[in-house]
Amino acid sequence: MYTLVYSINKEKNPATVYVNLTNACTNSCVFCLRSQKDDVCGREMWHDDNYTLEDIIEQFKAYENSAKEVVFCGYGEPFIRKDMMKAFCEYLRENYPHIKIRVNTNGHANAIYKTNVAEEFKGLIDSVSVSLNSDNESEYNEICKPQIENAYEEMKNFASSCVKAGMEVSMSVVSGFDDVHKINVGECEKIASKIGAKFRNREFITNGY
Repeated sequence: MYTLVYSINKEKNPATVYVNLTNACTNSCVFCLRSQKDDVCGREMWHDDNYTLEDIIEQFKAYENSAKEVVFCGYGEPFIRKDMMKAFCEYLRENYPHIKIRVNTNGHANAIYKTNVAEEFKGLIDSVSVSLNSDNESEYNEICKPQIENAYEEMKNFASSCVKAGMEVSMSVVSGFDDVHKINVGECEKIASKIGAKFRNREFITNGY
């Protein structure tokens, strides 16, 4: 069975568990680990999206007694499976109301669906981490290689819509992944602050987890 729910913790009872909804993505980031390896902590991450909500729930059951946070994060952009994400969020809210829900996203959801996705998930998602990755559009396009038009502005607008929806929002960059791109961390932090989001500089981890 392919990996839909996993942990990066070595503990038997991890507090944070992750949901790998899809391998599809609207970016092809140069630092993305999926171009270098097929697994996270030995768990195969590639699958064909041919699964049901019940399959996610079945794999989640292995972690239900210890999980305090569920994070939608895997080898793709989780909002591409928006309806499946929403269904699992509703399941968690109904059965595990104490669990916090976070989404790690490239911020293209509103552009993909041509609607305010943040409002649709208001009350279901507690926090969102949006990949900012650069302080300017040109470098963002070099690093992320987006497949949608106006991706950089769309990403920032999505982050803003999440703030307005009452979610806790952070915006992140990945630094140190090569000698070519010198991310202007200070300017990126200013952008996040202006939007009303927290900021995180994530150092690149060679070979990942």
